[in-house]
Amino acid sequence: MAVRQRLPRAFYCRPTLHVAEDLIGKVVVHRARGRAPVAGAIVEVEAYIGESDPACHAAPGPTGRNAPLYGPPGISYVYLNYGMHYLLNAVTEPEGSPAAVLIRALAPLEGLDTMRRRRGGRGRVPDDAALARGPGNLSRAFGVTLRQNRMDLVDSNLGIEDWGLTMGPLSWGPRIGIRVGADRPWRCWVTGHPAVSGRRGPATP
Repeated sequence: MAVRQRLPRAFYCRPTLHVAEDLIGKVVVHRARGRAPVAGAIVEVEAYIGESDPACHAAPGPTGRNAPLYGPPGISYVYLNYGMHYLLNAVTEPEGSPAAVLIRALAPLEGLDTMRRRRGGRGRVPDDAALARGPGNLSRAFGVTLRQNRMDLVDSNLGIEDWGLTMGPLSWGPRIGIRVGADRPWRCWVTGHPAVSGRRGPATP
C-alpha cells in the first residue's frame, strides 16, 4: 500500500491552475469527531483566481466573508451557496493573493456507509458514484459545513492527502454553475469518470 501523506503547505502556495490540476487524484479526508472517517479521490475541480476574476469571491475586494481567500495557502474556504449548499475550497497562492480551488466532485474511497447515511434523506440513497458528485452533495456526504471554514488542510481533521493514486486522462473546459466568468476554461476533471458532476467527456474546442 502506498504511503498516505498529507499535502504540505508548499503544494498550495503555487499558481492556482497548477494546484487545480495536481489536486486531481488527491484524497480529501474528514475525520469528524464521533464519526467514521470518510475519504474520496478528487475527480473534478474549478479554479477561482483574484480580484480580476468576476466569479471569484475576491472580485469586490476584501470583505469579512472572503477573508480566508486572502489568508495563508492550504486553509479551507467554506461558504453557503444560494442559502442551500456548503462548498469546499482549498486556498492557494501566497498570502494576500486571493485565489482558491473549488472541489467539485469526489470518487468515494472510505466511509461509504457514513456518506450514504448523510445523503440518504427520506430513504433515497444515491449510487456510490453520485454520493459526492457535485460540490453541494460532496459537502453533505463529508459532513462539511461552515464549522469547517478556515480549517488548516495541512494540520487538522479535514485535509487532502496523497495516496499515490493514478487517475485517467484529464480535460479542461469552462466553469459551470456561475453567471459571470463562465468563459474561462478553469474547470478540470477526469475524462469520462462517473463521479464528475458536469460534462464528463473531453471539452469541445
